[in-house]
Amino acid sequence: MRAQFVLSEIGVGLRRNLTMTFAVIVSVALSLALFGGSLLMSDQVNQMKGYWYDKVNVSIFLCNKSDAESDPNCSKGAVTQEQKDQILTDLKKMSVVEKVTYESQDEAYKHYKEQFGDSPLASSLTPDQMQESYRIKLKNPEQYQVIASAFNGRDGVQSVQDQKGILDNLFGLLNGMNWAARAVMAMMLVVALMLIVNTVRVSAFSRRRETGIMRLVGASGFYIQAPFIMEAAVAGLIGGTLACGFLLIARYFIIDHGLDLSHKLNLINFIGWDAVLTKLPLILATSLLMPALAAFFALRKYLKV
Repeated sequence: MRAQFVLSEIGVGLRRNLTMTFAVIVSVALSLALFGGSLLMSDQVNQMKGYWYDKVNVSIFLCNKSDAESDPNCSKGAVTQEQKDQILTDLKKMSVVEKVTYESQDEAYKHYKEQFGDSPLASSLTPDQMQESYRIKLKNPEQYQVIASAFNGRDGVQSVQDQKGILDNLFGLLNGMNWAARAVMAMMLVVALMLIVNTVRVSAFSRRRETGIMRLVGASGFYIQAPFIMEAAVAGLIGGTLACGFLLIARYFIIDHGLDLSHKLNLINFIGWDAVLTKLPLILATSLLMPALAAFFALRKYLKV
């Protein structure tokens, strides 16, 4: 009987404040969709870091005849065979180095033509203008400075470049976008909480006579509060369910179908369905607990009869 009464009161409360309940559902759905999206974005960035950082190389570019005429780092002339051999020997002795690959001028020219063949500059370049280089795979990509300090300024070395720096700029941009999404999510959560509190207060005010009578006849505080708390929890849970639906639909249409980014951007290792599914219980739990707690604290002063 008591359970039936509580459920009937929940239905009455939701219908009585239908507009505000709808606003709560929408705001909770959007804020938790952003919350889940920001968590997935963090997972995506971390996965991309692990994938790309494992592939980055440190490149030691060697001086050629053109550099000897124009680059102060190559003022002593083009690299000699003896200098190349010494650089290779020193690299193989370093514990931080996993693998060393040599790229000749002809190979560098071929790779440049493959990547930038449509560029106007490509037609004016010749193989002897390209730089020989050593491509070094490090055991730990963070140890670039070990290579840089050992070879920068050495005779025959034009520059030491770390591809990780380029990736750091990309991941910095992605992290910035993620933090912006989190800021919007935080504002949406504040809006959702304010709507929940106002909805509960309006509902409690419209039924203040009923709750006053229940208090006078000895009903417990929890028994009086329960319908209001559960109204907020039900509205929040509906919003959380919608947020989960948004995430599933977004994953399906953006990555797998529709935009089909998994095939169009096959160089990116996208997160899988398991990453999405593991976030759904957290979103549902938040959608249930957040409105219930907000309603509990909002109702405290209305029960002081």
